Amino acid sequence: MTKTNGKIKKVLIANRGEIALRIMRTVKELSLDAVVIYEKPDSDAYYVRLADDAIMIGEGPRKDYLDIDKIIWAAKKTGADAIHPGYGFLAENPDFSAACEQAGIIFIGPPPQVIRDLGNKVVARNIMEKAGIPFIPGTSDIPKGGSGINEAFSFASACGYPVMLKASCGGGGRGIRKVKDEADLMVQLPVARSESMSAFKDDSIYMEKCIESPRHVEIQILADKHGNIMHLGSRDCSIQRRHQKLLEIAPADLPEDVLEAMYECAIRAAKESGYVNAGTVEFLVDARTNEFWFMEMNTRLQVEHTVTEELTGIDIVREQIRIAEGGVLDIPKERVRLYGKAVQVRINAEDPKNNFMPEGGKRVEVYQSPGGPGVRLDGAVYQGFRIPTEYDSLLVKMTVRGYNWEQTLQRLKRSLRGFVIVGPKTTIPFYLAVCDEKDFQAGKFDTGYIDTHPEIFNYPEAEREIAKLGKLIAEIHARKVNKHAY
Repeated sequence: MTKTNGKIKKVLIANRGEIALRIMRTVKELSLDAVVIYEKPDSDAYYVRLADDAIMIGEGPRKDYLDIDKIIWAAKKTGADAIHPGYGFLAENPDFSAACEQAGIIFIGPPPQVIRDLGNKVVARNIMEKAGIPFIPGTSDIPKGGSGINEAFSFASACGYPVMLKASCGGGGRGIRKVKDEADLMVQLPVARSESMSAFKDDSIYMEKCIESPRHVEIQILADKHGNIMHLGSRDCSIQRRHQKLLEIAPADLPEDVLEAMYECAIRAAKESGYVNAGTVEFLVDARTNEFWFMEMNTRLQVEHTVTEELTGIDIVREQIRIAEGGVLDIPKERVRLYGKAVQVRINAEDPKNNFMPEGGKRVEVYQSPGGPGVRLDGAVYQGFRIPTEYDSLLVKMTVRGYNWEQTLQRLKRSLRGFVIVGPKTTIPFYLAVCDEKDFQAGKFDTGYIDTHPEIFNYPEAEREIAKLGKLIAEIHARKVNKHAY
């Protein structure tokens, strides 16, 4: 039984936390019913309380959120006729998209074969080569055993060290290892296979030439089932830790002719792969010459989609739903004018000074969020919230927009200073230190930014007076007494 389009009435959101809430808001704006799933540790989660219907799918943690059979069962039990996967591993699993089709449920995302093709980095590279899109020199899947070792050594010798080992089915910054020389290659090959198997249940790996300290720039695209494809501009996602993004800026600060060439490549990539729905084509850019190469295509909604939405005024989730229903993209090209600058910071419950160690298990004693012009919050945290040890450490995404980079930076600093989270350590003081760093202020950064700017970790540990005051107020409300008054 296959249902490829039709009017959607009830959407099951196959995700948790802030992205479940974000999708739910658009679903409700469209006067559709929102169903959520949850594991037992998320029983008291904010998104569960706000849904029209919620169904527990297991004791957890984590494994039930990835169980396709349980999610299809939950959709049928609640009468959902569509599923939105949000982002994460399940969103890029072609078997999930296929299972929805077979169950007669609309999958709000690309078709299974497209996800399968683009999820395999080697196959994706072949598609881009056919489309005439520049990509980083690399290998096919490296065979196991002696022949694979010989192939790896031959490639590295030909293109020069360093090189990158990558999981063929990787994503989200996982399964990537930098190799500096021949001795390191012998050590890293088996480790890379093991990591790939652990993260993706597939030990296939390939090798690429390492582009030293590039910029990481991505192009947001939308594609409908009728062959219409458009871009929604660019994002610079260069500032990362452990190959995972920390903050994102839109649009990327690149010459207009370079951006136009990247837009053209992104649309060709979508056309050549038969893409449908929202997706992101990611490129590495030489920070000196602005030469760019295709890196990968993400077949889902991105965590950082908010910066694009704030600049364009286009609700990407709304467009995803319309496309899944079989609608025609009817956004005039003149609407895609990226006026000003927007930046998103991921406020995580982590200790940046301790290698960004998660602060799971701690409770948010005080939560006071900023507001005002040009400030958007996407989160699922509240006062009294316990930081889960079982899941991701993301608390809230803050997206700030201004009419230029200077105003956006001023607004970001004002908002960060007004954001009070007492209990866990967070990335807020780290971002404030980044805001004061001269290269960041000048827009000069690449993927090596954190490693080359160690001074941004020298922010003061002392608790801010406003946080102390917030903690005191919360205690007075809770205890009905100020124990410090005696």
